[in-house]
Amino acid sequence: MQKYRDIDHDSGVSAYEYGQDWIRVQFRDGSVYEYRSEKAGQGNINMMKQLADAGDGLNSFINKEVKFKYSKKIR
Repeated sequence: MQKYRDIDHDSGVSAYEYGQDWIRVQFRDGSVYEYRSEKAGQGNINMMKQLADAGDGLNSFINKEVKFKYSKKIR
């Protein structure tokens, strides 16, 4: 996984990795959730990837748009 930059130092996200239609997000508590386009929507996956690469806004977006639309909890 790639470390999340968190440019404002206020995020609950610590790392991420993604493919074409999915993203896995690791939170500071160690939990990892996988979001897939089938459940969260491809537009939301694309936005999450952009925010992850930008290092800002990912945690907020998850809480507002896709919090319970994850495909699986990995840990």
